[in-house]
Amino acid sequence: MTAKRVTVLGSTGSVGANTLSVISEHRERFHVVGLVAGKNADMLVQQARVFRPELAVIADPAGYAAVKDGLAGTGIETAAGPDAVVEAARRDAELAMAAIAGAAGLESTLAAIERGAVVGLANKESLVCAGELMMAAARASGSTILPVDSEHNAIFQVFDTRNRASIRRLILTASGGPFRQARREDMAAVRPIEALKHPNWDMGAKITIDSATMMNKGLELIEARHLFDMPGDAIDILVHPQSIVHSMVEYADGSVLAQLGTPDMRTPIAVALAWPGRLAVTGARLDLAAVGRLDFEPPDPQRFPALTLARTALEHGGTEPAVLSAANEVAVAAFLSERIGFLQIADIAGDTVAAIGPGRLSTLDDVRAADRQAREVAERLVERTKGARAGDAG
Repeated sequence: MTAKRVTVLGSTGSVGANTLSVISEHRERFHVVGLVAGKNADMLVQQARVFRPELAVIADPAGYAAVKDGLAGTGIETAAGPDAVVEAARRDAELAMAAIAGAAGLESTLAAIERGAVVGLANKESLVCAGELMMAAARASGSTILPVDSEHNAIFQVFDTRNRASIRRLILTASGGPFRQARREDMAAVRPIEALKHPNWDMGAKITIDSATMMNKGLELIEARHLFDMPGDAIDILVHPQSIVHSMVEYADGSVLAQLGTPDMRTPIAVALAWPGRLAVTGARLDLAAVGRLDFEPPDPQRFPALTLARTALEHGGTEPAVLSAANEVAVAAFLSERIGFLQIADIAGDTVAAIGPGRLSTLDDVRAADRQAREVAERLVERTKGARAGDAG
């Protein structure tokens, strides 16, 4: 069997590290072509020494010296900077795992799609910000996009592409995060250490906060619209606190097909790595008798206004989803640094969208411009909110 050539974009993040964990169990089946990290030079060097890629890239040029010195004598090519990240995505690899978080992963994901690669998509912002451009590029190049988010991966596994007309709706499940039953007044006092305690999943800081606000589910709604070419009003969200049913597809005859499993990112990663086959992965197996019960409830839009913001952005289209995503990134970073409160995350995202409004989306430059403007507006709103909180405290 010829080893599948894989590039991991975002190798030091949660999805990237789990991808390498799965690959480590099947070294004979995969050859790592490239590893790309953001700022964690030490971890990139460690990974490169284990997996021996052809290329190791650090996006932050400040970390290049550490990467170059750490890999001296190994024969591994090293590079740094945004252009090098995109070049890594263009390297000859059958599968590119697109796991760079946030808008920073947009251009490298598009580069992998444009060269016709199979893309394991864990960067939801790519489709949120530029879904129409990404899917058009995939159609033009023949690229296959395999969703790695557990919810979209679940739908992918039970979505009958041969009988699309028989599909009535998609149902994205959500854990509800740590504040599923919290009162709004209590959520106002939440600190980052509390919001980072997800009840089921072990994820990076940004997506964990998105789960706590349920913005992640709003962004996944937009993503599902593009991945599966379904209208927004045919995509529902259902809170499922056990995170066992990862999502569902309802058919015209009333059948509802679901994919179930333990809350482990290694499962959807393995699906993408092995597609169109399957890959054995070690780890806990689902024991429904031990689980005992599966609960479901509708999400509360008053407690989680991010859901309404995302659905409205999807309806308006254009660059509005990109504005929402960028503003949310700024607001989450401000919350993690304790410059704003938890409830202000959605407030700032919504106020940014209202201030900018929808714009035309024709090229990646439109996305970049919308992203840049949204970050500027959101940052001003953060400073204004920060000042108001300081005044209240005084």
